[in-house]
Amino acid sequence: MTAALPAAPDARAACRHCGSPVPADASDGPEFCCSGCEAAYGLVQGLGLVQYYQRRCIDPAVRPLRPDDEVAVDYSAHVTAEPDGTAVLHLMVEGIHCAACVWLIESLLSRQPGVIGARVNMTTRRLVLRWDPAQADANAVVAPVASVGYRLVPYDPARLGKETERTERDLLRGMAVAGFAAANVMLLSVSVWAGHAGGMGPATRGLMHWVSALIALPAIAYAIRPFFRSALNALRAGRTNMDVPITVGVLLATGMSLAETVTGGEHAYFDSAVSLLFFLLIGRYLDSRARGRARSAAEHLLSLSATAVTVLDADGGRRLLPPSQVAEGMTVLVAAGERVGVDGRVVEGVSDLDASLLTGETVPAVVRPGDRVFAGTLNLSAPLRLAVVAVGESTLLAEIVRMMEVAEQGRARYVALADRVARHYAPVVHTLALATFFGWLLIGGIGWQSALMNAVAVLIITCPCALALAVPVVQVVASGRLLRQGVLLKSATALERVAETDTVVFDKTGTLTLGRLELVRDGDWTDEDLHEAAAMAANSHHPLARALLRAAPTVAAAAGVAEVAGCGLEAGGMKLGSRQWCGVCEDESAGPELWFRRPGRDPVRFAFMDEPRPDAAQVVAALRRRGLAVALMSGDRPATVAALAGRLGIDDWRAGCTPGDKRDRLAELGRSGRRVMMVGDGLNDAPALAAAHVSVSPSTAVDVSQTAADVVFQGHRLGPVVEVLEVAKRGDRLVKQNFGLAFLYNAATVPLAVAGMVTPLIAAIAMSSSSLVVILNALRLARRSVP
Repeated sequence: MTAALPAAPDARAACRHCGSPVPADASDGPEFCCSGCEAAYGLVQGLGLVQYYQRRCIDPAVRPLRPDDEVAVDYSAHVTAEPDGTAVLHLMVEGIHCAACVWLIESLLSRQPGVIGARVNMTTRRLVLRWDPAQADANAVVAPVASVGYRLVPYDPARLGKETERTERDLLRGMAVAGFAAANVMLLSVSVWAGHAGGMGPATRGLMHWVSALIALPAIAYAIRPFFRSALNALRAGRTNMDVPITVGVLLATGMSLAETVTGGEHAYFDSAVSLLFFLLIGRYLDSRARGRARSAAEHLLSLSATAVTVLDADGGRRLLPPSQVAEGMTVLVAAGERVGVDGRVVEGVSDLDASLLTGETVPAVVRPGDRVFAGTLNLSAPLRLAVVAVGESTLLAEIVRMMEVAEQGRARYVALADRVARHYAPVVHTLALATFFGWLLIGGIGWQSALMNAVAVLIITCPCALALAVPVVQVVASGRLLRQGVLLKSATALERVAETDTVVFDKTGTLTLGRLELVRDGDWTDEDLHEAAAMAANSHHPLARALLRAAPTVAAAAGVAEVAGCGLEAGGMKLGSRQWCGVCEDESAGPELWFRRPGRDPVRFAFMDEPRPDAAQVVAALRRRGLAVALMSGDRPATVAALAGRLGIDDWRAGCTPGDKRDRLAELGRSGRRVMMVGDGLNDAPALAAAHVSVSPSTAVDVSQTAADVVFQGHRLGPVVEVLEVAKRGDRLVKQNFGLAFLYNAATVPLAVAGMVTPLIAAIAMSSSSLVVILNALRLARRSVP
């Protein structure tokens, strides 16, 4: 970003240097608030420090970006509007290396006028920014981030993958150059070391040093680029990152060695400098590859929509368009074997659809005209014609990606701790390295060359990479594993709260059960009874009438049927409806039922049951084996709730509960110190879900974005509840292990480096290894444990 020196329209509106209001009686000119600012401004211009002044002028602590400031990239074209009027911008941030970078970017943006929220995903490097467009435009909001050295570009999953590949190729080339140089310089160094015992003369030693320099200096200049570019951008912006001490350490070792070579000294450490870079590059490359294994499942999902879509024109012609150019209302053709690129509704064709990547269901679903299909699903059997319903960021796939990123880049207490440590890392490390140098030089009584090498070892070994990765990598792996099981995390801190759960409370209808009444074949009726009753039921939309009709779908609707509100159906003296209306004595223990009464014949009872989910009993048993208390609360009748509770083995149950009753009960459990997970319908149990410590909801793909729960699972199985608990508890253990490993690493290695017992080469190996250990430990979460 570049910015022009501002010329304020009101000469006395703001100081040209600090932005403060200019007093009306200012004696230092109409453009400055005091003589100090006037002198400072003159010094800045005299020295040509225009970039410094430009950055100060757009620093949000002084003043926001003005409309007359020049911006190199116009981001306004990429802004989308939310239904509530909020502006949203999705960008990719280049130059992110650790949690401190994330903290800095989010802090700068949160200080801008009108910003509602700013979240950066360290894994995908995606920035999601929300603000009030009435208070600022897109360019003004993102200007502070660009001013401190980060490059912002419109978010593109394909570009993200290419950027990662380009970075890894660059690391490999640097590694090859540094490795070649290290091997050759090491051979020369062995000759020098052996010459000390064999009486090598100064001339021969100097020749060896010069040959080493000729090999090492070009290699170091090439291989240090990834670290140097990052460090230089940070320093230009007036900040530091973890590449600053690495660059300083390598340059110090190289500069000292060159000085010794020029003056004919004995101490040259070209082998250490180039070998240090070699092992640092190995560590960074392996770190990148390991992060790739833990790469966000959301990134993989995004790639599913990046496919060409066949659009059918009104004249019968076909066009191949990217999904971003497809508009709602268009008709698209999806051939067998193709992946659906948009959300749509089937208008022609019947096929099997593999939606396992979205729902976790392994069995393909049959879709027919009128059914909804979603971007990212795979058409298996036959061609389908779809009417486009949603594209781009409005699709279910994009909604799932947004929820995944919220979950992966949460601000739990562990993340906050890592951010605070990373924030104070640079000043502490530089102070410690400086103290090591002067301590060894003044107190240790060694030469400045050896003291400098000890300081370099401190700079290299005290890297917060392991600490910064301790939480994010676990969140990414956990979110990806759950997504493969059809589980979506809608809250950033959901997993942390799930891990604390000690009580699970279930709703009944639609949660423990499928929420779909089915006719019970109990022998109380014949096929003739069913067909006559179903013919009458075909004239009603009552759920029990619909369930009765599903048992005899081929029956034609009877004529002359009248519906009596609150009672049932009547035709020619026949009645189909409630027990009281059909003249049958009251029975409080009866479940859902319809009675069918015909003149001169005994009434016939059709009983219905909302069947439990196929694995409900196993899930309840698994929860109890884990030591969790299990309860059931329902608004249904006591007899129905009692029957289901007995069938599933739940002793603690309550019936006739209103949403308010459920909320009050959960609040009561919370006050008693229980950590309650509420598993209920996210669409109508919002008060109860909000009262729980953490909430889980079964949901279809259509309403996944509407539910109020923290965790949403799809499909007909209840097993994801156990899966969420298992992943959360294992993830919590892994996060604590990662923090322990990171703190143990620093506690063990930093004192050794300060004591002069670690060379820069060993420091590089130890630093890279600590990050890899943390990542590999987190990747264990991707393996499913044996139940």
